[in-house]
Amino acid sequence: MAKKFYAVWSGRETGVFYDWPTCKKHIDGYANAGYKSFKTLEEAKAAVLSMGTAPLAGAKSTQASAAKKKSSSSGPATLSADEIEALPVTTKIFTDGGCEPNPGEAGSGVAVYRDDVISELWFGLYNPEGTNNTAELSAFKQALLMAETEIRDGRSVAIFCDSKYSIQCITEWAVSWEKKGWKKKTGEIKNLSLIKEMFALHQSLMDEVQVFHVKGHAGVEGNELADRMSLLAIEAKETGFCLFREKIGVPAILAMRGG
Repeated sequence: MAKKFYAVWSGRETGVFYDWPTCKKHIDGYANAGYKSFKTLEEAKAAVLSMGTAPLAGAKSTQASAAKKKSSSSGPATLSADEIEALPVTTKIFTDGGCEPNPGEAGSGVAVYRDDVISELWFGLYNPEGTNNTAELSAFKQALLMAETEIRDGRSVAIFCDSKYSIQCITEWAVSWEKKGWKKKTGEIKNLSLIKEMFALHQSLMDEVQVFHVKGHAGVEGNELADRMSLLAIEAKETGFCLFREKIGVPAILAMRGG
């Protein structure tokens, strides 16, 4: 029988475990236990990382330790450029949204890396009466759609977004909102139609796509490129979502105006 590794991100003890009996001990009878088996240790580690849990049980992981320090107790893990580079996934998708002013003209951008090499840049979804949150959510939605295709083609995927609001709306808060008939005690759920659509998409992909937070303008190349694309969308007033067809010269693109 092939060896399996068990990632537990919600249980009596969290981390990666090397046998089912040990894993079972930490999840049996535990409310809202979160766990999954993987064929490789790297995939299991990445799953724990994506949920921002404690350092891995039974195996030292500087990545997980760093993510734990930088993530809030209930929010997504925040990864540095080095941690992103070390993450063992084939396709890495970076998203960003911009709005000038807020509310005002909004646009979205995406940068796609395959095997840690920039592969594609996308821009668009211009909205003359948007907000920063709608722009961020729209970029995240495009990343989920792209992830769906990447997974279908047999690639492992991670999405990196600098908006904790967007990540938590789709991966955390929407779970409770759906159970309560898409209502919350504090009033209206803004951007509800978009959130519902994205939540359904994420639910169908959540076992195969990881989502991380990155700090904006903190030296993460993919995030900076997505930022430039979001502003290009505003400048071009591009309502579709278009592939950037010019040569991808990273220094030249980074020299463009940032948000």
